[in-house]
Amino acid sequence: MSRHKPGLFDWPIVALDSWMLAGESAWVISLRCARMAAGDAAARREAVTMVTEKIRAQAELATALATGKLGSEPSQVASRTIAYYSKRVRANRKRLSK
Repeated sequence: MSRHKPGLFDWPIVALDSWMLAGESAWVISLRCARMAAGDAAARREAVTMVTEKIRAQAELATALATGKLGSEPSQVASRTIAYYSKRVRANRKRLSK
């Protein structure tokens, strides 16, 4: 978050960030579907990569939440969780778009 104390006014930013994440996620889903539709070895590797990423993300975020690294305010937790996923989704979009 920024330099101010988290509060009610952070929620519109969280909403916008989540909307942008949803759009980019939809793009990654379509790229992955296209890749997996081939049914070849690359498709199988992509499926394994996808599942591995999801398991790793869940473990990392659960640990961060339990240790307080995501913050103590709900808007902080939401914002930092979205930022975590956004970074990974963006990397997947770039990788899959090649």
